[in-house]
Order: sequence, then C-alpha cells, then structure tokens
Amino acid sequence: MVSVRYLFDQLLREEWRMHARLFGGWRFAAFPVFLAALAAGTATFFALAGSETETLLAGLHVVVALVGLQVGSIGLVGRDALGDLLGDVTLLVFSARTLPVSERRLLAVFVVKDVLYYALLFIAPLVVGVAPLVVLTDLSVAVLPRLLASAWLAFAFGVGTSLLLVGLATRSRLLAALVGVAALAGGSLRPGLVVAFTPFGLYADPSYFRLAVSVTVPLLAAVVGFSLFEFDRTGTTRTAGNQFRRLTGLFGARDEQGLLAKSLLDVARSSGSLWKVLLSQGLIFGVVAILLGYIPDILVGVRPSPGLTLGSVLALGAFTTYNWLCQYDDAAFFGTYPIDLARVFEAKLWAFLLLAVPAGGFYLALGTVVFGPTSLLVGATVYVPVAVYVFGVTAYVAGLRPTELLFDTPVFMLFSGAVMAVLLPLVVLAIAYPLAPTRISVAAVGLSLVAGLLGVVGYRRAGPKWTRRARAGDL
Repeated sequence: MVSVRYLFDQLLREEWRMHARLFGGWRFAAFPVFLAALAAGTATFFALAGSETETLLAGLHVVVALVGLQVGSIGLVGRDALGDLLGDVTLLVFSARTLPVSERRLLAVFVVKDVLYYALLFIAPLVVGVAPLVVLTDLSVAVLPRLLASAWLAFAFGVGTSLLLVGLATRSRLLAALVGVAALAGGSLRPGLVVAFTPFGLYADPSYFRLAVSVTVPLLAAVVGFSLFEFDRTGTTRTAGNQFRRLTGLFGARDEQGLLAKSLLDVARSSGSLWKVLLSQGLIFGVVAILLGYIPDILVGVRPSPGLTLGSVLALGAFTTYNWLCQYDDAAFFGTYPIDLARVFEAKLWAFLLLAVPAGGFYLALGTVVFGPTSLLVGATVYVPVAVYVFGVTAYVAGLRPTELLFDTPVFMLFSGAVMAVLLPLVVLAIAYPLAPTRISVAAVGLSLVAGLLGVVGYRRAGPKWTRRARAGDL
C-alpha cells in the first residue's frame, strides 16, 4: 500500500511542476506577489474611502472562504476525474486503478495537499496585502498572525463545506440543496451564527472555545462529506437520448455546426449538470445578501444600493459559467475540424447568455423579495451588459483556456485590470446611489452599456487572435 506521506509529497511535486511547465517558472512564481499587491491596492482604496477595518477583514474572510468552496469542489468533478474523463493525461489523482491505493485515500490526500498548497499560494498573500491597513487604520501589527490563522481556517471552512455538500449530492441532490439553502437562510436570519460557528469569530473574539469550533467544524464537515461520497464505479450502463439532434433542431440556422448544442451539453452532462450554474450564483447572492443586510453603513455612512451591487457582483461571478463552457475545449481540438474559431466563440457567447442570464435573473428577482424592488431594476439593467463585458474580456485574454487566469500572472493581471476598470466605478456608484438615485442610475446604466460594447469588441477579436496563435503554435 502506498503511504500517505509518499502520496502527499508526489502530489505536491506534481502540482508545482504542472503549473510551472504550463505557465513558465517566473510567470507562476510571481503570482503570489501580484496577488498581495492586488489585495494591498484594494485594501488601500476602501480604507481611504472610509470603510471600517472590521468590515474589510470580514470581507477578506468571505473571499478566502469562497476560494475554499472552489477548491473543495474537486469532489464535484471527482467522479469524472477518477474516470479519466478530463483528457488523455493521467495525473496521480486519477490513477487509483493503477496504483495500490484506494480512491478515497487518494482523493483525501489530494484535498489535504490542495488545502496546504493554496493556503500558501492564495491565502497568505491576501493577508500580507492588508498590511496597508496598519498605517491607514487602527489595525495593530500584533493581530496579523491571528488574522492569518483565522483566514487559513476560513479557507478550510470553505473546503469542508464544499466537500460536505458534494458528498450529500452524490446521495441526494435534493438533500444537498436543502442543506445549502438552510445554511444560507441561517446566516441571513441569524447573522450571529456566522460569527459563532465560522473562523471569523475566532478573529473577532478569540477564545479557546472559538478556536475549537473553528477547527472542528470544517474538519467534521470534510469527514462527513468523504464518508458520504460515492465514486460511482459500479460499471452500470447509462444511456441518454439524442439531445444533440433535438437541440440543433431547436436552434436551427443559429447552430448549423452544432457548436451551441455541444457547449450546452458539455455543461449539462458534466457532474453537477446545469444546477452548478445556479448554485455558484446562489453562493454569491447569499454572501452579498448577508453583507448588505447585516453590515450597515459599510462606507462613509451610506448603505450601498442592493440592486446595483447584486447586478455588478453577479455579472462578475458569471465568469464561472464561461469556465464550465470551455472545460473540455481548446483551439487544438477544433483545429482538427473545418471550424472557424470565430464561430466557436459565437456559440460560447450564446450558450453563456442562455445559462448566465436566467441564473442571474433568478437571484435578482429574489433580491426584490429580500430588499424590495426599488433599485433592483437598475441591477437587472446593469447585469447583462456587464456579464457580456466579462465574457468578452475572458474570451480575448484567455481564449478557450480560462483556467489559466488562476495562475498565469500576466494573464491574470490583464484580466484583473480590465474587470476592475468597470467593477470599481460600479461599486462607487452603488455606494453613492442613495445620495442621487436618478443620476446614479443613469450613470451606472451608461457605464454598463459602454462596458457591454467593449465586451462585444473583445469577443469579436477573440476568434482572429486565437486563430493566429493556433497557426503559429503559440498555445
């Protein structure tokens, strides 16, 4: 039997070598430095705008918990991954059938490796990035080690929660959905529970009890999730109707080559199916709703516009939808067929709109129930063009390989700069909204429409750009 220590060492080596080879050593190694600089710039901006220090640090814990949710979602694709459905390269995590090790142990060690790996690569630089608050606010240098510990535990909390939901989903998707809704409702109705049972409480009010809770809750959630997880290796034959023909017939001349139908089926037939689009946006909605509802007077004594805030943040969150639409594609794949990449990006755009618009619209409609309809119309107007902007930027910058944004420092810098150029003004307008609702609404809609046009320009240039790079072998 392969030892846990040996598996951990080899998985860690593989992770580093894979990223370094994909992006080049310096491009990958520079990523934590840029992340720290980005966090420092963001902290400085909000501190100068008058944000409360506790609010900023609460936001930091939310961000790292969301990163943990994303990392923990390895379980969501675990059954696909372990079935070698992610390509012709077999990584160690996919090799349970060829190594003398159980799937459960291999996946457990893989997750532990990811937690430690990303805690150093992502979380530590983010905490370093709050250093300007020591100068600009009343934050003490002495609390930075405690902040780092609570941020790491918040990351583990996100991973554990994700694994628990995934484990439940392999048994009953309805049960997993009910647990997720109950957790969001509990956090919304009783925000004190967020402090009591999450690692942010350890930072806000340190004690041995909160330390024990902060360690026990994510660990228990992960253990339960692993115990429930089913790998679906029974060999049961599965059949499916000819949905491809049905979809191409439905889209008609819009999808003569079947690219739109393929993109939708790639998402629908992957683990989590179309529900993961709704779930990812639901997580964003839940976090924003809690922050808007229970952290009053976030900046300069003014409560931000719920509609404008939700519309902007949900549009940014639509990036994950683009990521899923491209998870099985690359330029080399389409290069073997008489298909113009411009048509591929056109199909991705239509698929993106078909998935992202209903998901965002659902949560914007739900926002009218939670916050009232006053500013939600502005949010709904802003959502679609800003989402198109995110699509266009991602398509132009990353092509059909959007996961490169996570680790390729120059690509991530370009993407971040382009997104911040639109998102930060919208955040400022959301803060200023109560001061002049009509003028702010007009300005926000105008900015979003300009962003949408720029997104269309980026999308139209993506095809020629990536076609040239594919022909030059620069991919």
